[in-house]
Amino acid sequence: MSSTRAAIRYAKAILDLATSKNVAKEVSNDMFLVVTTINGNSELDSFIQNPTIKVEAKENALLEVFASTNGVTKSLFHLLFENKRFEILSATATEYNKLFDEENGIEVAKVTTAIPMDADLEAKVKAKIATFSDKKVTIENIVDASIIGGFILKIGDKQYNASIANRLQVLKRELSN
Repeated sequence: MSSTRAAIRYAKAILDLATSKNVAKEVSNDMFLVVTTINGNSELDSFIQNPTIKVEAKENALLEVFASTNGVTKSLFHLLFENKRFEILSATATEYNKLFDEENGIEVAKVTTAIPMDADLEAKVKAKIATFSDKKVTIENIVDASIIGGFILKIGDKQYNASIANRLQVLKRELSN
């Protein structure tokens, strides 16, 4: 819990700095790269989380891995180096993107489907979302074969479940009564 609060504080500070330098969008792209790279590479994640590795080695490694990132993003690495908090890098990057999206009126819609969405289905989902959200919406597709078919749409705290698995569950409850 405290690491989440710390990640939010670091994210706010970096967002303020990036906004003042008019590079908030570029830093947002960097933060997305950081999250996807760390989450997609278990060795890098273990390296960052390992308390026995010196923080200097962690900072140098991150500066090499993310050499093409903006100077503000690199300043986050240095800030985490100074405070010995590299373990919250991924959480900080995630929080930065949440804050950036919130500040720019962007919502993330999580659409769970049994198979990956194609461009046609994604366009239909965006059109449906536009009917009940006036914000810019980006779609994150989650593939989960256990829903059998249909989809589950989550935007903010709202959820619409149109999955086959849900309908079967409802039918099972009705038949058992």
